[in-house]
Amino acid sequence: MKIMFASDIHGSAYYCRKMLEAFEASGAERLVLLGDILYHGPRNDLPKDYVPKEVIAMLNPYKNKIYAVRGNCDTEVDQMVLEFPILADYALLSFGGKTFYATHGHVFHQDHLPPMQEGDILVHGHTHLLKAERIQAEGVGQITVLNPGSTSIPKGGNPATYGMLEDGIFSILTFQGEVVKQLAL
Repeated sequence: MKIMFASDIHGSAYYCRKMLEAFEASGAERLVLLGDILYHGPRNDLPKDYVPKEVIAMLNPYKNKIYAVRGNCDTEVDQMVLEFPILADYALLSFGGKTFYATHGHVFHQDHLPPMQEGDILVHGHTHLLKAERIQAEGVGQITVLNPGSTSIPKGGNPATYGMLEDGIFSILTFQGEVVKQLAL
């Protein structure tokens, strides 16, 4: 099973289009959106082609392929226009026998973990910084922390990116198809 992970679209029609083109080209079965879908947020500059209404129109046809969690910029009014659920603070997903705790990252992250067990995978966005690493979590043991970066407003000198899970390998890719980071899960 191939799964795409993306975060922090922030209403960018340009990057939403690129994300969906990459999703279609990849043959992924599901798209996991890690929050901050429509609004750019007061701390961010406007992303390229900030047109939330276009993002809505692009995402709604994919409603049966999207799993989404709520970001700190997502609200009830956003849920009124999106045809897939976005207001869950987290989702527990199981892919390839692995448990993924998917969340936006503004509440739970590697420095403030949700309830996890050794071997679990925390996947989040929010920081706009890509990450794929194993850490020793106090009282838990080894876990994996994944962040696909930001599709529209990357930080830390990173390019716009998304994540792809295939055959037990999590890859972070640019929209030009370059693999920026990989980790075997």
